[in-house]
Amino acid sequence: MRSLARLQDLALSESGFVFDPFTGATFTANPTGLLVLQGLRDGLSRSQIVEHLRQQFSVDGIFDQVESDVGDFVRLLVQQALLSADQLSELLTDSAVGPAASPPSSPAVRVAASPAPAVGDAP
Repeated sequence: MRSLARLQDLALSESGFVFDPFTGATFTANPTGLLVLQGLRDGLSRSQIVEHLRQQFSVDGIFDQVESDVGDFVRLLVQQALLSADQLSELLTDSAVGPAASPPSSPAVRVAASPAPAVGDAP
């Protein structure tokens, strides 16, 4: 998978705080969302990320749900302009689940797009 340079620029904290220095936007991700972001930054394929999540969180027997949740999260990254549509297409064709996956029952990430105040703005 080609470099996901935009994701490389994100500042990720262990607590789930994500900062985009390009736009000043901040996001909050849960542990699952952080693992997906880290996997994407490391250049892992969608199926590799799904397998890593299954191992990390001991979720056996629900491969399709984990795969669907990863797809939904990746679509959310496109909506937030952190991935391009081409990158989304690459990630979605990596597995059997296509672009029409259903919304997750418990999303991998909660995005609170709250741009940081500009320098000089009053608090």
